[in-house]
Amino acid sequence: MIKFWNGNKSKSRQLYELDIIEMLFNNNKIDCDNTNYPSAEDEGNIFNTGTDVLVTVAGNQKFMPNTFLELAEPLCKGLLGCRILIIRDQDRAKFHDIDEETLKGLIAGIPNTWADADLFRANHYQVLEKGELEDVFRYLKQGLCDYVSLGANEVEHVFDQHAQHLGGLTIDKKVALYYPMPLVFYIHPQRTDLLEALTDRIKITQNNGQFDAIFDKHYGKVIENMNLSKRRFFQLSNPSLPAHFLPHITPILDTFR
Repeated sequence: MIKFWNGNKSKSRQLYELDIIEMLFNNNKIDCDNTNYPSAEDEGNIFNTGTDVLVTVAGNQKFMPNTFLELAEPLCKGLLGCRILIIRDQDRAKFHDIDEETLKGLIAGIPNTWADADLFRANHYQVLEKGELEDVFRYLKQGLCDYVSLGANEVEHVFDQHAQHLGGLTIDKKVALYYPMPLVFYIHPQRTDLLEALTDRIKITQNNGQFDAIFDKHYGKVIENMNLSKRRFFQLSNPSLPAHFLPHITPILDTFR
């Protein structure tokens, strides 16, 4: 039995990433744990709790070097790095023609310990890093921050689950951010057998179309709904992205233009 930790992420990501690993192991052998660990230290020590494998952003700073094995094969085609903004209804006009310098002067609301916070700061964006995901939308409504940025793969579901009931918030339809933030497997440092199995099975499913079928099932409609080809994108760098990932990064923006 393979213990797959699937916590500290949105429900839409949980469903997709569980589908991926179940596909790779033919829907068996997976013990899925959705426990959330709000402490960065606890997340970084997850392999000490019996976990065999998880999916996280490449270069996750919560994990110390040599404490995991990494499979450098992006699992979400870069979609997590296409960031859609949730804003206040009253600010729609402000974001319609916003330029980069003005956007940098506004405050991004980011949950505590999310990797995005350091990335935004490194790109000279203002950040309020505080609370859990549901808290950040209350801060947005209260005017403590100006927008919340979420992956195109998860923004609709997160909005419906955590923001819509507050009223006065909306998903912006005009702009988006992009930064390379591939999702990859991290594996227990002693499970070289699992690394080999995942490497082989990903190649097989990419070649036979199964991998693309799972992606399209979860996110094909999302890409259409988010109208990515019509948005103005502001691009940010990701200083935490390991250099060896650069050859693996698909220029996803090119597919929307």
